[in-house]
Amino acid sequence: MATISQPMPARLRLRAKVLLFAFVGLMMAYVLYHNESFLIHRGDPVWSHYQPFKWWLLPHGLAGCCALLLGPLQFSDRLRQRYLKFHRVVGWIYVSGAMVLAPLGTYIQYFEERMGEARSFTLAAAADAALLLLTTSIALWFILHRQITQHRQWMTRSYAVALIFLEVRVIGGLTGWDATSKGSEIIVWMCVIFAVPLADIVLQWQDFRHKKPALEKKRAAAA
Repeated sequence: MATISQPMPARLRLRAKVLLFAFVGLMMAYVLYHNESFLIHRGDPVWSHYQPFKWWLLPHGLAGCCALLLGPLQFSDRLRQRYLKFHRVVGWIYVSGAMVLAPLGTYIQYFEERMGEARSFTLAAAADAALLLLTTSIALWFILHRQITQHRQWMTRSYAVALIFLEVRVIGGLTGWDATSKGSEIIVWMCVIFAVPLADIVLQWQDFRHKKPALEKKRAAAA
């Protein structure tokens, strides 16, 4: 029994990762269709809204794409073990993307505030940015000090915060709350509040699945 129970956690972790990142992929597809389709329609009237701050929006969008698309690669055990140098390069790109994404997002929202948006929405964007900067900086500090376990934990929290960009748009689109600024603001605050706790739930579940076979083997040996 011990010989067949040992591989189970690895398979379960792999399956959970595939399902999780498949869900992230679906969110990306939905956001591209529902919120960002104007990118391929030059005549879309939304361009006139972005015109005043388009040169700030460009690096913000590119940095966000790097963080959202490359983030999942950081959680691949196989990729990290076989291509450590590539893993490190992708990690630095992710960190750089997060460090650019966060402050520019806040500034863009402040720019929109001067165009009529509420100050409270700017504060919500600032809270989101601060949380992303904090979790990413802690993850970077741990890896620079060779604390791998803590680094992976804080990278999980960092990516959970980065996903707020997608979550806000998916929830807003499915509920219709994105039709008003107030509705979008409520969604942002809720996603900011729950991002790190939900990431910790994932981490605790992974830790439980990892230790469970060892505990079962220990109990069997004791019996």
